[in-house]
Amino acid sequence: MKKSLRFGAAAVAAVASLSLASCGFGGSGGGGGDEGGATTLDLLVPSYSDATKGLWEDVIKGFEKENPDIKVKLEVQSWDNLEKVVSTKIQAGEAPDIYNGGPFAGFVGDDLLYPAKDVVSDDTYSDFQDAFLKNAEVDGTAYALPLIASARALFVNNALLQQAGVEAPTNWDELLDAATKVSALGGGVAGYGMPLGSEEAQAEAAVWLWGGGGSFGDASEITIDTPENLAGAEQIKKMIDAGATQADPGSTNRSPLMDIFIQGKIGMQVGLPPTVGQIEEGNPDLDYSIVPIPTADGSPFTLGVMDQLMAFKNDDDKQEAITTFLDYYYSADVYVPWVQAEGFLPVTKSGAEQLNSDEKLKPFLDVLPDAQFYPSTNAKWSAADGAFKSLFGQLQSQPAADVLKQIQAQVDAG
Repeated sequence: MKKSLRFGAAAVAAVASLSLASCGFGGSGGGGGDEGGATTLDLLVPSYSDATKGLWEDVIKGFEKENPDIKVKLEVQSWDNLEKVVSTKIQAGEAPDIYNGGPFAGFVGDDLLYPAKDVVSDDTYSDFQDAFLKNAEVDGTAYALPLIASARALFVNNALLQQAGVEAPTNWDELLDAATKVSALGGGVAGYGMPLGSEEAQAEAAVWLWGGGGSFGDASEITIDTPENLAGAEQIKKMIDAGATQADPGSTNRSPLMDIFIQGKIGMQVGLPPTVGQIEEGNPDLDYSIVPIPTADGSPFTLGVMDQLMAFKNDDDKQEAITTFLDYYYSADVYVPWVQAEGFLPVTKSGAEQLNSDEKLKPFLDVLPDAQFYPSTNAKWSAADGAFKSLFGQLQSQPAADVLKQIQAQVDAG
């Protein structure tokens, strides 16, 4: 989860480093304690860009001005260090009061987190996109608050499709036809960019397997080797065998392939919101559109990824202060500019409404309610993620059924 969001932020911000100096917590039993009668909240967050620290400082400054009886201590860590830092703090009895991170099911199992409903108002809770709240549930209760979202859509080179005499596809049959005709233009042009390499094979797999009615399972079971998933895997094989993709898709990674799309040499490729910024920077004259991802029957779907905020039960006296801070942060006037500055999508209905006039973001915002997610609360998801990255590219040369069986076996082996 964290990596999927991190590379998107880096792309849109064009930054080289994701590491910022920390501001250090103090105190014990959850950190800062009280200072001069004020309640102090410790906030631990990752760095999404060089702007992250300043953006949070601006939020805190505005919040403390409105709430002088509550102080917020900020600590910013790199994604590479974040999970180690929070684990060390928890073991020392100094868990942050509010934490922006990825996996959280383990914290729920140890009874460390407040249920999400206990740390935001009813108005704030009801403003979250339903699909994102559901993805934050463990045993039917949400223990994390959606923070930022990324979704996928199909980027289309209008000029290439026009030359090939085809329109933007809505289903698999149309996609295969359009991509084959674009590839036939020659000159090093590929119809569809198919990244099955290790960088993000699990994402491209989800686009196709889920687009055919499959899934990767849920919190209780990881299911890869299923008839529903086989339909999507076999469609990938059809695309490759028809010459509708770039050469050697099994070892091609998403990021360098998207660079080729930006150069105007690929007809269609699934991309992220930060891809818009990459195009503006790398080839602003590119004639392109953003449309929903084609699925087997044309039904709406997107792969959603989110990071979240969670609140640790360090001191019951802080629950009200945590709620006050989170309600302030998620108010549209505070939250939406923060999300925009980091290059992500809002997870609130009010945020999506506020940004709906942005023509480049609108296709992503429109599909957010139909987002589906990795089963990240399942303990075996990390094994599945690794199995996709190491094995899924073999679709290029092996039968689809064999590849899915190999991935399932690696997951089951843990």
